[in-house]
Amino acid sequence: MKRWCIGLWLWLGASGQSYGPSQEQVPMAPKEFRGAWVACVYNIDWPSQQGLSSSRQQGELVAILDRMAALNMNAVIFQVRPHADAVYQSALEPWSPWLTGTMGKSPGYDPLAFCIQEAHRRGIEVHAWFNPFRALSNAGMPVSANHITRTHPSLIRNFKNYKWMDPSESAARQRAMAVMLDVVKRYDVDGVHIDDYFYPYPDVKDGRASPQFPDGKSSAQRRAAVDGFVKDMYQGVKKAKPWVRVGISPFGIWRPGVPAGTTAGVDAYEHLAADSRKWLAEGWCDYLSPQLYWRIKGPQSYTSLLAWWRGQGSRPVWPGIATARINSSEDPGRPASEILNQVEYSRTIGKNYVGHVHWSAKALMQNKGGISTSLREEKYQEPALVPPMPWLSKAVPGTPSLAAERSSEGVGVRWSKVSGAAKYAVQARYGRTWRLVKVVPGGNGSLTLSGAPDAIAVTAVDRFGNTSRAAVVGRR
Repeated sequence: MKRWCIGLWLWLGASGQSYGPSQEQVPMAPKEFRGAWVACVYNIDWPSQQGLSSSRQQGELVAILDRMAALNMNAVIFQVRPHADAVYQSALEPWSPWLTGTMGKSPGYDPLAFCIQEAHRRGIEVHAWFNPFRALSNAGMPVSANHITRTHPSLIRNFKNYKWMDPSESAARQRAMAVMLDVVKRYDVDGVHIDDYFYPYPDVKDGRASPQFPDGKSSAQRRAAVDGFVKDMYQGVKKAKPWVRVGISPFGIWRPGVPAGTTAGVDAYEHLAADSRKWLAEGWCDYLSPQLYWRIKGPQSYTSLLAWWRGQGSRPVWPGIATARINSSEDPGRPASEILNQVEYSRTIGKNYVGHVHWSAKALMQNKGGISTSLREEKYQEPALVPPMPWLSKAVPGTPSLAAERSSEGVGVRWSKVSGAAKYAVQARYGRTWRLVKVVPGGNGSLTLSGAPDAIAVTAVDRFGNTSRAAVVGRR
């Protein structure tokens, strides 16, 4: 540290110091989870089609991350296991056909490793998204010799046009767990994420589901199996890497009629074996993202549902919002303002840390109804840190040493690297207003700011989202 400080002050002395240490109180940097799902299945979001060259695939992924960074968003939920396949190098499951068009064929690089590298460079978290039990989304898909439908056919059930790994079978649960922990241990992911497909959606008429999942189990037995999986998943991830967030995105309505006046054809509790209220209350996730894809007004009211969900536990509820439904056939006439209002409501309802997740990245890339432009101008004017997890760690990182000096290019800011820091939050005051101007990856220790800020602050952020005391310098 002493050598670093001597070198820094020599650098400042050579060019003329214009900032000095300050005792000014700095407001906390804003905290909000701003995520988007990036789906690979059916090439919904990425890659745009099967069989693209590795350079084309990488270019498309960089474009998505660039858009997220330009919008001051801070997380992508990146699909890595659409149906017992892998969007990464795996010894357990075959390469996903959504990459090359052929299951088991390598794309020539590791997409998850590439995504993590490029996202982290931009200060964006990567949450690896798994489907734990879907074996095939279309039973007629060609499969490789090492796909689970061939290697473990006794675990597979046919349902409608799906092939499904039976969650009541311990071997199926263990397989899903092994795949997820393999990724957690080998990749520098910031989170793991599972969606709403625990059991497949049935057709429902007059409250009756058809067909029945062919496992011979009762709804209660199925829920017990899924509950056990969710609990074990959370504990397994925390044992491997305590800072990796566990997120779950269930169907947006726990049960029809809850809260009062809410209607739903599917009963997720009964038909999907998803007692997601229990998982939130028990703390078996670090955040819940119920898919609240409906409008603010109606029999599935976004605001009523969000208020209910945020009252069910102490962990954050970051709702999924259907940005893709702007001017869509699913919701004709839905304006971009509906999404803007939902983002704003997500900041006002409940007491827990705020956030939300867009379905999906494609809508933001298309700027549907001008939504990306409006988000940047009205809702995401400055970056935000991913909220902390105080139920896991309250340790405070060390405060960096900080100095700044004016030049013809702006203000050069340098700080010492803090052990355990994953990111640095750089704030600046122009006049009377402090703003978070940049979230910098932990490996960096410098930044050039435009203009002539009156004061600058740098805060270290650890993997749990905990922040240090700010180091502050002000103009002399």
